[in-house]
Amino acid sequence: MGSDFQRTLMWVILVASCFMLWDNWNVYNGKPSFFGEPEATKVEQTAEASKTPEASADAVPTSGSGAEAVAKGMIDVKKPVEVSNDMLKLTIDEVGAVVTHAVLLKEHQQADWTEVGIAGMILGKEPSPRPNIELLNVSPKSVYVAQSGFIGGEYPNHKSPFKYLGTKTEKRMDNELGREVNVYTAVFESTVNNVTVRKSFELSDGRYSITVRNELTNNSGESIRPSVYYQLTRDGNTPEGQSSFYYTYTGPAIYTEEDKFQKISFDDISDKAGHVANSNSGWIAMIQHYFISAWTDVRGEEGKYQREYYTAKLDQNLFAVGSIHRIETVEPNQTVKTAATLYIGPQDQARLSYLADGLDLVVDYGWLTFLAKPIYSILHFMHGLCGNWGWSIVLLTLLVKLILYPISAAGYKSMARMKEVTPRMKALQEQYADDKQRYQQAIMELYRKEKINPIGGCLPILLQIPVFLALYWVLLASVELRDSAWLGWVSDLASPDPWFILPAIMMATMFLQIKLNPTPTDPMQAKMMVIMPLIFGVMFFFFPAGLVLYWLTNNVLSIAQQWYVNKQIAKDRAKRLNAVNH
Repeated sequence: MGSDFQRTLMWVILVASCFMLWDNWNVYNGKPSFFGEPEATKVEQTAEASKTPEASADAVPTSGSGAEAVAKGMIDVKKPVEVSNDMLKLTIDEVGAVVTHAVLLKEHQQADWTEVGIAGMILGKEPSPRPNIELLNVSPKSVYVAQSGFIGGEYPNHKSPFKYLGTKTEKRMDNELGREVNVYTAVFESTVNNVTVRKSFELSDGRYSITVRNELTNNSGESIRPSVYYQLTRDGNTPEGQSSFYYTYTGPAIYTEEDKFQKISFDDISDKAGHVANSNSGWIAMIQHYFISAWTDVRGEEGKYQREYYTAKLDQNLFAVGSIHRIETVEPNQTVKTAATLYIGPQDQARLSYLADGLDLVVDYGWLTFLAKPIYSILHFMHGLCGNWGWSIVLLTLLVKLILYPISAAGYKSMARMKEVTPRMKALQEQYADDKQRYQQAIMELYRKEKINPIGGCLPILLQIPVFLALYWVLLASVELRDSAWLGWVSDLASPDPWFILPAIMMATMFLQIKLNPTPTDPMQAKMMVIMPLIFGVMFFFFPAGLVLYWLTNNVLSIAQQWYVNKQIAKDRAKRLNAVNH
């Protein structure tokens, strides 16, 4: 055959490594990633684009017209009211009762790994402060707000003046958390054209979700038929602090039972690309790396009323996604109630799946979702057993090795036998130095006689690569692993090892593996096998520590398995030689 296991292994690793480096280089230079979707938006960083959009005509969504009549204009904070629980601090403006600021009290900006460890020492950087994540915000450079109101006539909407009536605190039993919690309810009220809306924002300790309730009272002498709308408005800028070395989606999403999960990038909104328009179920969301805001039904209070979904480009760099819910006719002096859940927080899959069907789909694992989802589920289960995501990765690696043991054992046996016949292969190479075809035939005959499969050890490596890539996306996309520590110096498995200890140990294990394997007969190939651990190790300096931990654990287990197989084969051969001599 002319190629042995080392050559095949070398090319598998080299091609996979070069491919991943090429993909990251593309993303770094603003090109789309092979693993993800086209970049959500390519906003030119001009001074005008970075400013808050200029004011334009006041308008609100009109039932049936969708995006064409979505509110436009400057979003300004005039009369802010603060309300918070132990997870969230919200700012709600009395103008429109709009949520204009949301601080996640349990989440902090991710540390820059180049400011700590060896990288920080070399670059002369000091660790920066790690403030809380501000998901919703209004500033000269960014706009991200949650709005709601009533349309179908002159009714209170997110442009109307509301009056803050106060915040009450009460104790309530939370059955899901299994404990009594504080519940904070901020109430606002507005009257427009003899229609009064009392809006309440209900926050419970231990939750990122806010229950938003409306009580609409018709004080006019005529019947009315309003619709309630829920909207998320955001600029198209890349979130602050997002890495330029990998792609993650930022933009709107819509989910319905009929059409399932749909992403609508900012570019698609600009191009007026199609998406689901009408349904009697579903939710809307605005997604960015690790975090999400979403309007959903209140769990247990879902209504099968008709709703219209829309997206719109409101200004040069301002976009909206929303839903309009049609409600029944309201007679004079009658009151109707509506309710929705506004979630502002991390993409915690357990929380999201509890809030609404399909909401956990916002956690994007790219084209390897079919494999990454089970891997995450296994990791989550392992974490429940050991309470540490690093040890969960070690246990996952052990599980993968156990599953692949029969295949890898056969490969290691072929490699062990090949190591024993290496002197005979070198002799054949010298014997047929001038006749490559005859040399190939002699090598194949040797493989057949010694029952050696030269590529038998490649299959476990090939099967490991999809697991490796899927775990890569689990580490990048799962907020649960963000800032998760393993041992003392590894404080974030989703970021590179700041002291490069794991990559260095991994290089050492690769060198040890080379010593256990047969030496290639080709001198150039032998040199490449020695250089490969150095190339691979340097590349892994920039990979998430959790990914390096997976590969390191795999190497250690492979060394143990190879050593055991080599020892067993040596014993068997010694027995055969002893039998022949006697």
